[in-house]
Amino acid sequence: QVQLVESGGGLVQAGGSLRLSCVASGRTIAAMGWYRQAPGKQRELVASISSGGNTNYADSVKGRFTISRDNAKNTVYLQMNSLKPEDTAVYYCNRGLYTSNYFPSDYWGQGTQVTVSS
Repeated sequence: QVQLVESGGGLVQAGGSLRLSCVASGRTIAAMGWYRQAPGKQRELVASISSGGNTNYADSVKGRFTISRDNAKNTVYLQMNSLKPEDTAVYYCNRGLYTSNYFPSDYWGQGTQVTVSS
């Protein structure tokens, strides 16, 4: 059984930074993804990382967000800089089905709220 626990969300002013963490337990070696869901919108993939550290980003966050992982700690991070009000959402992590290329599985965390004020 895989469990994912996100943390690090909060309220920040536009231009500020936050670092989200996702700690995984159970079967943990896999590609991982960070998603977000704003009110009234579909959940969207923000960034993903393979078990070897290859990364991909949505165009809307390229150059501002950085996904990383520490396999020894079973933790994936999302460093978010230059935050904008449109980044406001609940952020979720997801364990992928495979180790190299990221494909979402049914394993989700509970989410952490990020609110960016203008």
